[in-house]
Amino acid sequence: MASLTDHLSDLVEDADAALLFSPTSSFHERFVDDGGDDPDVVVVAPDNDVDAEVFVELPLPFDNVKDRIRFGIEGAMDADLVTEGDEVVCIASVFDGGSDAVIRVTVNETVHTGIYDLFVNSRAEPSVIRDVFEVAIELGQKGQKGKPVGALFVVGDAGKVMNKSRPLSYNPFEKSHVHVGDPIVNVMLKEFSRLDGAFVVSDSGKIVSAYRYLEPGAEGVDIPKGLGARHMAGGAITRDTNATAIVLSESDGLVRAFKAGELVLEIDPEEY
Repeated sequence: MASLTDHLSDLVEDADAALLFSPTSSFHERFVDDGGDDPDVVVVAPDNDVDAEVFVELPLPFDNVKDRIRFGIEGAMDADLVTEGDEVVCIASVFDGGSDAVIRVTVNETVHTGIYDLFVNSRAEPSVIRDVFEVAIELGQKGQKGKPVGALFVVGDAGKVMNKSRPLSYNPFEKSHVHVGDPIVNVMLKEFSRLDGAFVVSDSGKIVSAYRYLEPGAEGVDIPKGLGARHMAGGAITRDTNATAIVLSESDGLVRAFKAGELVLEIDPEEY
């Protein structure tokens, strides 16, 4: 009768790469390639504390293991460490106390969403991008008092964004020093989303302004058909600045991100 070890060996058989998520030095040393037929070893962590030869930065300490693995695989794809069709074994920690889970994933283009590049290579801090996404996604899920709403958040390069926009009304954040991610502030953002104009958020997450009318040139900005002025403004402002725009559509309820004038990410809040 086959042993449990024999059955579990199928998880790692013929794997093309092994992704180690935040391993200890001793655990990493056990996986270093000795030149045999073992899969390539890639360390995925916030910092390369184990001096791994192949390393992918994990921009945020994701509590959700699925998100952690998705980001790690996409980062490895961006670095050309794995390609579509590869079989990847992911070794991660689900509970505190070290690596305790082995998950096998087949790499395909559905994993390559663009979200890794959005977090790692944006001007704003990754945690700020995440906090703004969470506000937009929750708005998309619940709406405002049960009704769908649209919203536009421009994150990063706030000084230049302010120079390319004008106020539509009094700025409630003008003399404040509040940051996105604070639960009370997030409630305020959701309430103000009912009104016209964009929110401007600094690199560090400070809410610079609400009710901004963006005035970048729209020439040459290509957005998918069916999207309106809010998406056009979001795409255009990221072409003319180093900001990232996160847009919640009132019509279809999707959250989209624009960077360098291009649509780089689309999320359905109901499936998030």
